[in-house]
Amino acid sequence: MADTDFEEKVIFIRRTAKTYKGGRRFRFGAMVAVGDRNGRVGLGLGKAKEVPNAVQKAQNVARRNLIEVPLEEPGTIPHAVLGMHGSSQVMLKPAGAGTGVIAGSVPRAIVELAGVRNLLTKELGSRNQTNVAYAVINGLKQLKTYEESRREREVAQ
Repeated sequence: MADTDFEEKVIFIRRTAKTYKGGRRFRFGAMVAVGDRNGRVGLGLGKAKEVPNAVQKAQNVARRNLIEVPLEEPGTIPHAVLGMHGSSQVMLKPAGAGTGVIAGSVPRAIVELAGVRNLLTKELGSRNQTNVAYAVINGLKQLKTYEESRREREVAQ
């Protein structure tokens, strides 16, 4: 699969300032999600002195950190899961056809790029955008299809 098959979405851009003798110097941090809307999604954080460079770095990091997301018909996840990162928690629940993605801006961006069309989410704990984004990725990593969980049970016996 070529790199051009991926779609990018900037989740946020933040500006930080450091004060020096001559004045303030600004730097930028950007978080970008990339996905093919077919079960693969990645998340990256890039920092630079200019916004375009920060976004480019974040895209490169996101492409290196792609994960596979198991999808089920009608475009939802196989089971409910709770993703955690820091003090943020994000609950992801499968939804029926026609429900759409009911989520905040950060979880929505990530799961839509993964190819999920019907999903319910709830952000619990801290709503820090960075931690919520990583919590969503953590939750998506925990997903297993029915066949995978059945195989794991057989091996355990």
